[in-house]
Amino acid sequence: MSAIDLLLLHPPSVYDFRRKTIMYGPISDLIPSSPVFEMYPLGFLTMTDYLESRGLKVRIVNLALRMMNDPAFDVAKFLARLKPRAIGIDLHWLPHAHGSIEVAKLVKKCHPQVPVIFGGLSATYFHRELIELPQVDYVLRGDAIEPQLFSLLTRLSCGQALDDVANLTWKFADEVRINPPAPLPVTADYADLKPQRIMKMVLRYRDLQSVLPFNGWWQNPITAVFTVKGCAHECATCGGSHQANELINIRHAPTFRSPQNLVKNILDISRFSKGPVFLVGDLHQAGEEHVLQVLKGLKSAHVKNEIVFEVFGMPPLSYLRVIDDHVANWSLELSPESNYEQIRGVQDEKVFYKNSEMEAVIREALRLRCHRIDVFFMIGLSQQTRASVLGSIDYCEKLFQTSDARLSCFISPMGPFVDPGSRCFEEPERYGYSLFARTLEEHRQLLVQPSWEQILNYETRWMSREELVDVTYDAAEVLNSLKLKYGRIESGRGQEVAERINRARALKDRLRQGRTEQTVLNPTERDMLLGEIHDFSVSTVCDKRELFWRNHPVNFRWLGILRTVFDFCYEEIFSRWRRG
Repeated sequence: MSAIDLLLLHPPSVYDFRRKTIMYGPISDLIPSSPVFEMYPLGFLTMTDYLESRGLKVRIVNLALRMMNDPAFDVAKFLARLKPRAIGIDLHWLPHAHGSIEVAKLVKKCHPQVPVIFGGLSATYFHRELIELPQVDYVLRGDAIEPQLFSLLTRLSCGQALDDVANLTWKFADEVRINPPAPLPVTADYADLKPQRIMKMVLRYRDLQSVLPFNGWWQNPITAVFTVKGCAHECATCGGSHQANELINIRHAPTFRSPQNLVKNILDISRFSKGPVFLVGDLHQAGEEHVLQVLKGLKSAHVKNEIVFEVFGMPPLSYLRVIDDHVANWSLELSPESNYEQIRGVQDEKVFYKNSEMEAVIREALRLRCHRIDVFFMIGLSQQTRASVLGSIDYCEKLFQTSDARLSCFISPMGPFVDPGSRCFEEPERYGYSLFARTLEEHRQLLVQPSWEQILNYETRWMSREELVDVTYDAAEVLNSLKLKYGRIESGRGQEVAERINRARALKDRLRQGRTEQTVLNPTERDMLLGEIHDFSVSTVCDKRELFWRNHPVNFRWLGILRTVFDFCYEEIFSRWRRG
């Protein structure tokens, strides 16, 4: 087996989810992954590219997905067979607070001498708490740490001092040391998301399952491309907002990828996949000239994949026309979060737009060749009441009435946690929040509670945790019926969602009653929840297949894949010849 300089492990949200009786709820219905949060961060791909382009060997193992797909998958035996020189574990999203720490414990049992490195936004926020754990040797802080990771790995391999490895929190002789941060790169071009490296990883280790990004990716092969690090917006609940970036990453302004680099990345993906490419971040934040250069590049490259554009603030209508002139297949993602302008104004004080502006954008996009428009609303915002949540569903009906089948609406609870670093986490009283957890350990304990009502780390002045849960199911039920009425989903799928909502409601009420009366679940109910992922926690606020994009008879470009296989074989033969 090839030597591994860095083994990157992606943990499940709760490590022993296969043996737990937890009702996770619909906290992941509007993202590709399940409540296990098996989708690993894109940073795994940029780290792989940066390190391998400098001669190191990296292996990605999506433990969460392997554990989901194979109930008999033995994590300890699998890890014990590997011989890594260092192990990286992501704690990017706070819902991994339990799984990441438990995987690190297991790693230390299997490989007690191998250094364990943590990274990600949540790891950065809680770096002081993490480094006190015996199973954590190093924490790399920030979201642009590829150079620092390379420096750390090379110095560890040579036994060199670590005092000048920037962004590093570490232990030396029982003393915690916090190295100062490095200056941030002026562009995000320094690391790429090269799909060919991942394909070669599959061939090198003969392991396809470990690198798949999430459950169901074969049926929904969407890929993502970073357009920016950081954000110009101040969304009060977001851990990636301008405020959070200043606090966590010491990033005072967004850092963009150059148009040339961005287009190259999309073109690389298009050589292997026919699936949609999601542009992460509002491209319009970088200005009209930047946008124009990206779109010109896409047009000249003849990219045929569908390109999905995120919109945070409402752009001028001319922006949509320019997209339509340069991109044949495109879609739009809007996240007003509430149709109540006062609530939306509190959520993002910097960028405010009226409903009429959003409706004009929708009309113009539908007049053009836009293939699809998804509009997302959220439950759990500051000043939001039960009435205003249901008012957002009424607004969805208005949008259905004034559009066609290309537009659909979604609503989801903000969960399970308010993000650390966000304004609502840092100043909860100002925004009307009460938090049930502040430390990493407190969040770890929340994740193993019996129901998502108890897992939520917040409630608001306007809705308790119980009310947040109840209105989620009520809103989802009405929205599901509207989608049936206006032809947004098929009858069979809508009926399945309605049945799931009813079953989830009943179990939620039973769990709540049991907690109040201090009774325990009966054996049948325990069996229903044991290892539960799908029955009560997936496709309950919407059918998850509504998030799937257009499929092709063949989703992949096999000629490009075969070329990569040929290149890999040639490289391996040449490498063995050089070694004699």
